[in-house]
Amino acid sequence: MAGFNVHSILVTGANRGIGFELVKQFLERSNPPEKIFATCRNPDGAQELKNLASRHPNLVIVQLEVTDPVSIKAAAARVEGLLKGSGLNLLINNAGIVKTTTLEAETPEYMSQVYATNTIGPLVISQAALNMLTKCQSLAYRELGILCIALHPGWLQTTMGNTSDYQAPMTVDEGVRGIMNTLAKLSEKETGAFINWEGNLLPW
Repeated sequence: MAGFNVHSILVTGANRGIGFELVKQFLERSNPPEKIFATCRNPDGAQELKNLASRHPNLVIVQLEVTDPVSIKAAAARVEGLLKGSGLNLLINNAGIVKTTTLEAETPEYMSQVYATNTIGPLVISQAALNMLTKCQSLAYRELGILCIALHPGWLQTTMGNTSDYQAPMTVDEGVRGIMNTLAKLSEKETGAFINWEGNLLPW
């Protein structure tokens, strides 16, 4: 991790779970980023995130609803203004929703909400969504030196990861430490790939 120097980072869905732990571990580094933008839908209700920001002046909480183009534009404008032309080094599209249900109980409305949040949101934010979209964008951005990957965080003990019937096998702290180690090792050969928290290549 010593060579993993990131000056600015933006994490979506940073008020809890994996996103919050990513922000926390970036702040705990011996060389933390100069700016960490932690986004969430409701900053006023993100008490843990606000507590972190009160202790770390380099942490900026930004309101962002990933399914709302107006919110995305406003968040982008705020981040751009604070970076003052220096650019964003790392974007982690973490925000997502999930609901344990059955085929019989599934509704078109909820399916649309999941798709809008988990796929369209990241696409609009970074123009690098999942599966083939990630692959296509990785090819387009390669010449600019921008790496695009899809990363499987593992089954972690988050609000979404645990259910009444099953307990996830890995803590959020363990999973995010794996993610951080994997991010530090990424190179051009991984761009467009689907990898897990341990850095192993996964088939599309």
